[in-house]
Amino acid sequence: MEINQQLLNPVEQGLLAIMILIIMFGMGATLTPKDFRSALERPRGMLIGFLSQFGLMPLIAFSLAVLLQLPPALAIALILIGCLPGGTTSNMFAYFARGSVALSISMTAASTLLALVMMPILLDLYASGFADRIDADLRAAGDDVGFVMPYTNIILSLLLVLVPVAGGMILLRVSPDWAKTAEDTAGFMAIVVILFLLGSVLIRHSNLFLITPWQIYLGSLCVGLIGFLFGYGMSSLTRLPPRYKRSVSLETGIQNGPIAFAIILLSFREPLQSQMLWLAILYSSFIVITSSFVTLFYRRIGKGDWEIHRNNLVHKRLFGEDYHTRYPEAAVGKVDQR
Repeated sequence: MEINQQLLNPVEQGLLAIMILIIMFGMGATLTPKDFRSALERPRGMLIGFLSQFGLMPLIAFSLAVLLQLPPALAIALILIGCLPGGTTSNMFAYFARGSVALSISMTAASTLLALVMMPILLDLYASGFADRIDADLRAAGDDVGFVMPYTNIILSLLLVLVPVAGGMILLRVSPDWAKTAEDTAGFMAIVVILFLLGSVLIRHSNLFLITPWQIYLGSLCVGLIGFLFGYGMSSLTRLPPRYKRSVSLETGIQNGPIAFAIILLSFREPLQSQMLWLAILYSSFIVITSSFVTLFYRRIGKGDWEIHRNNLVHKRLFGEDYHTRYPEAAVGKVDQR
């Protein structure tokens, strides 16, 4: 698929950059140093989350790119999305899905830092073959520069988006009320970004929706859906509590789209930039829709174990941390009481 015009003009890119900064600042406003310490206090849940985030998702994205025979630039974009850390969107959906919000936030905090190391490694492992194909095609067309995967720019992009995250954490420490406002603004802004990008494409590149091959739509849709499924499956195999299963599943499938936009805009040049950005826009749009349906399903099946969890918290506050409530089997059935 070829995009003959630049997908976003300089003004739109500037507006997008501002919105990304607001989103990442709001993400930082939800994090505290305790969240990073909590990651170490939940070693089993965090290990499963790490394997799902940086083990399953890149492999899923690579497999989809190969099976669907995506063009090299779009294959790299899909793999890039698979290598991303989680974001605040997954924390919000974990809350509504009656999952463990503490685990979700801990996974987001840990994966955001680990991405600095893991993303270059994973991109070199899964995307280098596609990068070589782009380089060969460019040189065959007379481009002396060719193409090399911009690992340094990707790392710098990640460091750059971490700056507003750190600013948000400082705001939370100084003024929790303003931090809450920043958090709420970030959640709203994430939706605005998707609508802004889709609106821009619809106004200036409306034919793009028609010329996009079905493989690209399918790949951008399935990478999140398969992530949900495999994240839940891996959590089930390791016998995590149901609340943790739901959180790991959502954290696995929901990647940090704004970071993808930032990396693509700062690290890649045209015509690759617009192609990759289009796939990232499609993923971000689909993931909001699919996450909503998955969350509604998880919320329904998690009603019993969530009520038991809430009751246990109340009982421990009343009778001490060592107190364990015994529920009649007839009342709870097969619900995991952990």
